[in-house]
Formats: sequence, structure tokens, C-alpha cells
Amino acid sequence: MSSRREVLALASGAAIGVAVAPGAAVAGPGDGDPGWVGTWAAPPTTVPPGPPTVLANQTVRHVVHTSIGGDELQIRLTNEFGAAPLRIGEVRVAVRAGSGASTDTVPGTDRRVTFGGRGAVTVPAGAPCVSDPVRLRVPAGADLTVSIFLPERTEATTLFAFAFQENQIAAGNVTAARRITPTGTVTSVHFLSGVSVRSRGSAVVTLGDSITNGANTETNANHRWPDVFAARLHAARLPRGVVNVGIAGNRLLHDPNPPAGSDAVGYAALFGHSALRRFDRDVLAQPGAGYLVVLLGVNDLGHPGTAAPAAEEVSALDIIWGHRQLILRAHQAGLRAYGATILPFKGDTLGFYSAGNERKRAAVNDWIRHGGEYDGVIDFDAATRDPADPLRLLPAYDSGDHLHPNDAGMAAMAEAVPLRLFR
Repeated sequence: MSSRREVLALASGAAIGVAVAPGAAVAGPGDGDPGWVGTWAAPPTTVPPGPPTVLANQTVRHVVHTSIGGDELQIRLTNEFGAAPLRIGEVRVAVRAGSGASTDTVPGTDRRVTFGGRGAVTVPAGAPCVSDPVRLRVPAGADLTVSIFLPERTEATTLFAFAFQENQIAAGNVTAARRITPTGTVTSVHFLSGVSVRSRGSAVVTLGDSITNGANTETNANHRWPDVFAARLHAARLPRGVVNVGIAGNRLLHDPNPPAGSDAVGYAALFGHSALRRFDRDVLAQPGAGYLVVLLGVNDLGHPGTAAPAAEEVSALDIIWGHRQLILRAHQAGLRAYGATILPFKGDTLGFYSAGNERKRAAVNDWIRHGGEYDGVIDFDAATRDPADPLRLLPAYDSGDHLHPNDAGMAAMAEAVPLRLFR
């Protein structure tokens, strides 16, 4: 168990002979000439063992909620976990009409998406694919539909599992239809990992786990804390996109590693590569990335002995080391890096809580608040804890599992983010 003295020694650089001043060598992101800025993201993962979902001669229509607007857009497709080339027959984008589960489109907004001039494209195994610019006025805080036609038998081995948004599957190529007749509804995202717009400003990348991903918020409501925070930025006329790259179950230090024979074998692959491993793809590759917000560590504490081997137990110093790597890599790329404190989880229904894990959480949070290595601190712990029992979530913010905030808790988190950090 790491002591507070050890934690602060590491924070000051004494443990390794290095001290990093807050914001050292980090230039402020520019808001000059228009450029490409991420407005939405869906970080891809692979799928658990077993027969994957298969799509053939079908259209998947996704609903994408924008954070910043612009007068052009680009789309990023992904085959990054595919073992074979991905054949895309057609992609079209439009502004969505309506709300909730509707995927109807606004007349006159439908646009064909091309890739190097091609309407149909084959994405190599293991690769992404970025579209040509599409001329379309994209409002901030609005919804787009991105329709992808898959003409051949296609195994859906690259996806974003928990979108908290209903997307529709329909027979044939109906990418251009204003209204489709769905044959199925999914709350996952298939082969689509990002949308960027041409705009002044820069992007805030929120790197995290299920709490950043949006669990357990209302489906189709866009009540994840990054969505609510994006609305605050827009209301304050700060030109910032917010790209949510939270993945449910994600850990800072370890890839998924479910114990053989455990129930976790059936879902752990959806937790995604460790934040250290996916950082370049999911953070640095975001168009216009200027800021990083990190909320990670609870799964590093809670998974060993539940969804991961007990041998993967980590110390507070291990978690701090991982955070320090993210800070250094963000600074090398010119991003400002902000650390968010780990929320309380006493009494959780997932088996994460123990006195030892609470001591580690407290030590990591103490370092985030006082270590001086992050360029700023976002105190989600203080914003969501119960004053009567600070080791627990406030009941009004508890989704019921004593780990994930509900919609009101997400709003409280968004309100706790200081806008001054992004001016």
C-alpha cells in the first residue's frame, strides 16, 4: 500500500528525479483560422469470442450528436479490428429530423460521402479510412445520421458497444431514404469512429471508462456528462468540440484479460485496449485535439479479482505512473491535460469496493488534486459524493449500482468542469 508521503514524493518528482511544472512547455490551442475539429467520436473495440454479428446487403443508420458546428464535415470509418478487408458500398450523411429513436432526415440535407473520390470503398484490415470533405452546414448540439451500406457478408468485428443511442438496421441500400423501415435496432456503433467539422476552435478529448461513456444514462437523451459539458461550452460561446472516447470497463494500465471460465469471457473484449495502448489512436488522432480530460482508475482498482485476474492488482503508485505517462504524451503533442478525481463507490454492486481500494482511490485523488502535474483539476469526487458519507455517491446522483451516476449526477459532473480551463 502506498502512503500519502510516497504519493506526493512521486508527484514532486522525488521518486524518479523529475519534476514537471503545471502546464510546462504546453502551448495554448489556437483559435485562429478554421481547421478540422472533432465533433463526435466512438472509440472502436473488438468483440468477445463466439459468432459475431453478420451484416449482408443491409444499411446501418447511426445517429450522431454533434458538439461543435461547422460548414463542412469529414467522417472516419474503421476496420481496425477486422481480420479481412471491409467492403463499404455507400455512405450518406444528413441532418436528423426529430428526436429520441427517430432516424428520419431533414429534406435537402442528404449528402453522398466519398473517399478519395470513390462512393464505394474497401478499408484494409486493421485500418481506418477518412472521407473527403462533405459540404453540409452542421449545427452545434444537433444530430446527424450516418448511413453505411454493407453489400457483402460482413462480420461486425469492429464496433463501439454502448452508444446509449438507438441506431437502425434496414434491408438493402437505403442510405438515401428520408425514412427507413428498420429490421433491427442496436445500441452499438458499427464501422464508424468519428465525425469532424470545419470550424474555428479545438477539441476537448474526454478519455475514460463507462462513467465518461455514459452508463447508466437514459438512451437517446444525450445525458452523458461530456454532452452536457459541450452544451455549456456552446452556451458560453467557447469554440470547442467535445469528443467522448470513454469505453465501458476500460482500464488505464491493462487490456481485457478475463479469467478462463468466468462470465467475463463473454464481454470483457468490449472493454477495449488500455488507455496507454489506445492513446495515440483515440486521443492524439482526434482532429484539432487541444485538451485532454482523464477520468480513469476505478476499473484498475475493481477489475482484479472480478473481471480480471487477481494478479493484476495495482497500487496507487501504479495508477499515478499511468497518469504521468498520459500527461507526458499529451504535452509532447501540445495538448493541455486535466485530471479528474475518481468518484466514490462504497457499497457498489459490482464488487469493486474494499477498504484497500478506498485507500488507493484517496491516494490517487490526493495526487491529482495536489501533485501539480496536471495542467488543471476537475473534482468529480467532490461534485458527486454524499456529504453524510463521502465514500458513497450522493443518493440523488446514484443510478442504483452505487458506482455510476444517473442523469442528474452526469449533469452535476458537467457543471463541475471549470470553463476557465478551456478559454
